[in-house]
Amino acid sequence: QVQLVESGGELVRAGGSLRLSCAASGSIFNINAMGWYRQAPGNERELVAWVTRARTTYYADSVKGRFTISRDNAWNTTFLQMNSLKPEDTGVYYCKADVLVRPYHVWGQGTQVTVSS
Repeated sequence: QVQLVESGGELVRAGGSLRLSCAASGSIFNINAMGWYRQAPGNERELVAWVTRARTTYYADSVKGRFTISRDNAWNTTFLQMNSLKPEDTGVYYCKADVLVRPYHVWGQGTQVTVSS
């Protein structure tokens, strides 16, 4: 089993930066890709950024040019560097891993990011 723990969320002013971390443990050799989602109050959870085993990345249009996803070689930690933050970036940020064995998708518990105007 893979376990994920996010950290780094906090209150920040618009224009500021934050770096979120997702620490993976357990059978991390089964991880095929990892990403970050976010959910604002009243909204559905949305994909923010994604990185594959080959280090191919994907970004939602709303964060392109501002956010950067990265990971270490062993999938121990995945990061989300968030710059030029906007109030609309506020939400709970979740780390997710796609793994090669059941349950195939693993979620972290989330970390709150609040951007004040």
